[in-house]
Amino acid sequence: MSRRALRRWCIALAVFFAAYFALRTSRAAMNWLWYGAVLPAEQWLGRLCGRLTLSVGEVLILTAVFCAILWLANVPRRIIAARGRRWGMALRLTLTALCAVLTVYAGFSLLWGVNYYAESFQEQSGVYARESTPEELARVTEYFARQLAGCADQVQRDENGLFAESRADIFAHSVRVFDGIYDEFPCLVMEDHVPKGVRFSTALSAMDFTGFYFPFTGEANLNIDSPACYLPSTIAHEMAHQRGIASEQECNFIAIAASTTAQSPAYRYSGWLMGFTYLSNALYRADQEAWKQVRVLLPDTVVADLRDNSAYWAEFEGPVNDAAQKVYDSFLKSSGESRGTQSYGTVVDMLMAYYG
Repeated sequence: MSRRALRRWCIALAVFFAAYFALRTSRAAMNWLWYGAVLPAEQWLGRLCGRLTLSVGEVLILTAVFCAILWLANVPRRIIAARGRRWGMALRLTLTALCAVLTVYAGFSLLWGVNYYAESFQEQSGVYARESTPEELARVTEYFARQLAGCADQVQRDENGLFAESRADIFAHSVRVFDGIYDEFPCLVMEDHVPKGVRFSTALSAMDFTGFYFPFTGEANLNIDSPACYLPSTIAHEMAHQRGIASEQECNFIAIAASTTAQSPAYRYSGWLMGFTYLSNALYRADQEAWKQVRVLLPDTVVADLRDNSAYWAEFEGPVNDAAQKVYDSFLKSSGESRGTQSYGTVVDMLMAYYG
């Protein structure tokens, strides 16, 4: 790209970000932009990409990474070949890389960042997160434990007693998972299509990701390498993003509410399991004695699933995992999720408001 073109693109990016940061303080403007233009476009893209079995988002990401590696590998050669104008070439290449990064970030800001400043699910549904006492928390956690224990034998299990439902069946049943909550939450109504399993799922595990929503294609993408017991509720979480819900805590709440009312036993089990996990962790921090009393309600099969899941993720603890989470935390905060990745824990407040 020529210097003139770079300057023009930098000016265009500056104008975009100036407009974006100015307009995102206006709820009316963000609602109009998100619900009137961006979300319908993303859902149309999702339906289009949904006709393919592979993840278009994964292909685009891998292609971008491959092109970036080739471009970076070619940088030294271009600087050396420039001879008398090496500093100028280095500056030009630096600006090119900066423009590329800012262009991608501008795309995310438009296709996803706007969402954080539009009307939230809590405002649309009337289910607002609230604080609770340890006693209330213990009561709701016990309710989830009993529901979880009651459906633990309704799912297929292997010779070790672990959750063994077919991933193919889980994906196939995903298009009906929201049916049970449409009457209560009409803001979630949309035409569903089967989400995508990511072929490089081990890489997602290394970054501590169970899935991700890709706004450039409107696709819900899932890690198919991690234990399957959380896969159904994670699918529901990513499909909540497809409905225009940005907040991670709200998507977790929606995933639990949808999964626990689904017809599929695998989804019901996974929904109660996800909800119990968040509530149990909160109860452990609030009152360990109450946590012990609730924990004994779980059958051995549920305990086996919890231990298997913990063991799997323990294998990926390390600097790559930590770095990926710090980057994602920074992205969430820059987009408007003030608590960053800790916002996943505040789903407990919504569960208490709904089930308490």
